[in-house]
Amino acid sequence: MSPGGKRERQATVLRIIRRHRVPHQEALRELLAARGFPVAQATLSRDIRDLRLVKIKAADGKPHYTLPEEWEHAPPLDSILPALFVSAEAVGNLIVVRTLTGGAQTVASGIDWEEYEGIAGTIAGDDTVLIILRDPGSARETVEVLRRLAASR
Repeated sequence: MSPGGKRERQATVLRIIRRHRVPHQEALRELLAARGFPVAQATLSRDIRDLRLVKIKAADGKPHYTLPEEWEHAPPLDSILPALFVSAEAVGNLIVVRTLTGGAQTVASGIDWEEYEGIAGTIAGDDTVLIILRDPGSARETVEVLRRLAASR
């Protein structure tokens, strides 16, 4: 599998979990395989651990994987960026961050949660995050921080 395979696979796991009630690892493994990501059980277990997925019981008593409430709204940037980051480019007091398709909202939320002093805010689309900086002098440093976090795994 290509070096980007893990990131793409984990992003696909997140999309599946958000759209489907997945009751167990085998069902998740089958859904991943159907999307072009055949994985071994051990690999899937690592992905579940890396992404901090939890299994809960729904109101009907049936279990399924989900993201913890606090993680869903404030993903730890050092955990999610390695799975979703594609690139970052500074342009004046702006940084354009490219993510895998569907990953921009999650990355922007993670950046916002970190409350970096030099960041005024973020705007997210589907695969692009626009970071607005208070000082254009910190743009390159911020890009390097994002790149280091993305390469941390």
